[in-house]
Amino acid sequence: MADNLYRESTEAILLPRIIRLGGNLYGAAFTLMKLVPARHILRKAERDGLIGPRTTVVETTSGTFGLALALQTALMRRPLVLVSDPVIDDNLRRRLADLGARLDICAEPAAVGGFQEARLKRLAEIRAEHPDSFCPEQYSNPENPASYAVVAEHLERALGGVDCLVGPVGSGGSMCGTVRALRAGRDVRAIGVDSPHSVLFGHPDGHRVLRGLGNSLMPENLDHREFDEVHWCPPAEAFAATRELHRGSALFQGPTSGAAYLVARWWAARHPDAKVVVMLPDEGYRYQETVYDDAWLRAGGFDLPLPAGPEPVTDPTRPTDRWSRFAWGRRAFADVVRTAAPEATR
Repeated sequence: MADNLYRESTEAILLPRIIRLGGNLYGAAFTLMKLVPARHILRKAERDGLIGPRTTVVETTSGTFGLALALQTALMRRPLVLVSDPVIDDNLRRRLADLGARLDICAEPAAVGGFQEARLKRLAEIRAEHPDSFCPEQYSNPENPASYAVVAEHLERALGGVDCLVGPVGSGGSMCGTVRALRAGRDVRAIGVDSPHSVLFGHPDGHRVLRGLGNSLMPENLDHREFDEVHWCPPAEAFAATRELHRGSALFQGPTSGAAYLVARWWAARHPDAKVVVMLPDEGYRYQETVYDDAWLRAGGFDLPLPAGPEPVTDPTRPTDRWSRFAWGRRAFADVVRTAAPEATR
């Protein structure tokens, strides 16, 4: 009975709604995109005997992967410990607590790698304290990108093929996994959306207001060779696009969705013969007191008009605080950095 419960109730919200956003642009609007890898990884681990009746699930996260794990472990009746940092918002904290998850907060960042490195160290300590534990390891577990094959199948069934996939990049799982599966049937362009001062595509690590995309450490699941183009979207542009998506399409999504929508709309308008899909990862309820609050936007200096388009850059290792883009060309990270910024490899 319990087994059927957790299999069925999370499956009901697993796949995205496919919504035409105008012309040749379609949105894949998820209730909670991270549920795709969380559900897949935990179910496979249980089948493989890695999760037993008293196993504690432990993971590092500051966002929606933790929520997805909490939903799944609550239905599986397994304890969950999430290692996070002070940036985790109060609304998410309350929901995690209601689902029975225990939060372990790292108060200070590591000298190198910031809070993500501090969280990884704390994660190792907790696992040492719990011999019967399982870590999904979203950044390095190949089952993360593999789980998105079901999303690719869903898109193909709904649209009869995709020419370009646009989406935010964090762990690398959703974009790499989905486009890899889509390319089994046809050539598909992949456009990744990152945050300025994220290391994922070459920027030096720095402070990031926009959460849910970007990273301070390079995840193993990010295969740079999958990407044709990369855009860096600053927070003001992402927030404005999030609100525009809500007003124009009645889609109540978070700011990572807004960032991806901004890029996808721009690219789709310049390639009218291509069928473009944008990944919209999660809903906007966590952001009602921030992104959806005009006073909060004004106070932070985020109430800026949207620019007409991105600024092309030739060196991905030099951050700019404007919306910018770089032709990645399905190349390995080292090859791009060596070509674009040879002094960085000396």
